[in-house]
Amino acid sequence: QVLALNYGSKNELSRAFKSLLESPPSHISLLESLENEISNRLDTHDLPEVDLLLRTGGEMRLSNFLLWQSSYAELFFTPILWPDFTPKDLENIISDFYKRVRKFGELKC
Repeated sequence: QVLALNYGSKNELSRAFKSLLESPPSHISLLESLENEISNRLDTHDLPEVDLLLRTGGEMRLSNFLLWQSSYAELFFTPILWPDFTPKDLENIISDFYKRVRKFGELKC
């Protein structure tokens, strides 16, 4: 479990890019390697990938939250306010999550 206080993804990404510019790896040959270098410089580098991102309160935006890390996450938006959100609501969302076909950025024609 993670609690993010005063967190801003743009700030986190800016610091990661600055770190990459200040101490670049000796050789980056592939885009995947560059993505790994950036990921390893984020505050969340030691956490698992985000599978499901839930936004309560009816807002349908990420609001500068885990922009890089949620690139392949399944997004769920609910009008239910956080204080009213119940374990049953979470159970329903997880059930829906398991019905989704995850593509991880792949385009299927």
